[in-house]
Amino acid sequence: MKRRKFIQQAGLLAGGLVIAGWHRATAAIAEDKKIKGFVRSGKKALAGVVVSDGYNVVLTNNAGKFELDLHPEAAAVFVSTPAGYAFPEERSIARHYKLVTEINSRKDVDFNLEKLKKDDNEHQFIIWADPQVKTKKDVEKMMAQAVPDVKQYVEAAGVGALVHGITVGDIVWDNHELFADYNEAVREMGIPFFQCLGNHDMDYRQGGDEESDNTFQKLYGPTYYSFNRGKAHYVVLDDVRYLGKEREYDGYISQNQLNWLAKDLQHVPKDHLVIINVHIPVHNDVKNNLELYDVLKSHSNVHIMSGHTHYHRNVIIGNIFEHNHGTVCGAWWTGPICGDGTPCGYGVYKVKGNELSWQYKSTGQATDFQLSATVSEKDGSKEMIVNVWNYDPEWTIKATANDGSSLKAEKFKGMDPVAVALYLGPELPRPRGFAEPKKTDHLFRVKLPANAREVKVVATDRFGQQYDTTVTV
Repeated sequence: MKRRKFIQQAGLLAGGLVIAGWHRATAAIAEDKKIKGFVRSGKKALAGVVVSDGYNVVLTNNAGKFELDLHPEAAAVFVSTPAGYAFPEERSIARHYKLVTEINSRKDVDFNLEKLKKDDNEHQFIIWADPQVKTKKDVEKMMAQAVPDVKQYVEAAGVGALVHGITVGDIVWDNHELFADYNEAVREMGIPFFQCLGNHDMDYRQGGDEESDNTFQKLYGPTYYSFNRGKAHYVVLDDVRYLGKEREYDGYISQNQLNWLAKDLQHVPKDHLVIINVHIPVHNDVKNNLELYDVLKSHSNVHIMSGHTHYHRNVIIGNIFEHNHGTVCGAWWTGPICGDGTPCGYGVYKVKGNELSWQYKSTGQATDFQLSATVSEKDGSKEMIVNVWNYDPEWTIKATANDGSSLKAEKFKGMDPVAVALYLGPELPRPRGFAEPKKTDHLFRVKLPANAREVKVVATDRFGQQYDTTVTV
């Protein structure tokens, strides 16, 4: 998006910022002069580190020095944290940038990075999609359910494990005062968190698309940037385009972002993982997705992390695997599952070299909770509906009756029975009756023989991990 030139008034609120006024004004920095600075670790100069203003992409020299011509639309100057170094943070919120409004008239921008105490070739990250708190009651649920679950997961990773988080948009639900509560949730979880802009995080009624991320940028910095850990290159993009009328938007990635990304990827080895993080799913809801795919074609190991839909879906297109995540809030904090039957939760990912593995972590459940099964009866015959929310074509689903006979598990598109019971109709769920059940294609139908008393379902993921559930008929 466009440059956020100056903030004239700002207020502090409970560990976060609430914007009292953010107006376009003449920049304090002459735009015809270079920004310069150093990237160091203590007294050690760091060479070959990527620094950018979102338009220009430069590398530090052997002395750790960089220079760039500040683009007139730039919002910030940021460092693409290199592998082997800790993410700059403040109370666990990533601070890898200097806002243009914070750069003094000398135009010096220095970054001092802390070297990690262990090799980051192996690390983990979590994807939070749509915490989307609207009220203090929503915040209470987030703090009582989602935050402790993440803390438990991080503790189970072991002392010294490298874990970071990325929230892929809709941090709040139009109520910007609650950004402070989200910040407190991040502080409680105790791992570095990066943020994407969601449609409910935007400023409305302040102008067009170029003004819609004023608050977000003041709180979390640029809306697109990159960072590294081990052999994984992470990119955050803004794919929400505000159309100038209240709550009207579409999925679109601006040309300046695509231009910047092409430059950024020139400094990423072709065999490294590339992990793109956005709010709106790219495969079916970003109008210029083919342009993004074209930029990414030079890398063969690309994963896209998205949210927005309040259901879970995996989509593979060529060299790109998109993970469209079930949400932290489920069906807007009204029940334990999303509209497709996916439990409230988040994605958990493990990186080893340039290999990525993953699971979906259901809030309040063990990591091996990966499927549900429901038995129903109609016209005297029984069937079981199995929901495997993190399914992709490499999974196998097998069902076995108590007598040892194999039962066919037929994949189909439909609605999860539990979601129908919880959410179908304008009166459900209370108080947000718009949260209707949604059709999904990660369902399997098992027709049960009349003599079946017990059925075991075993789902095996693409990594060979097996998950099972046994249901009494």
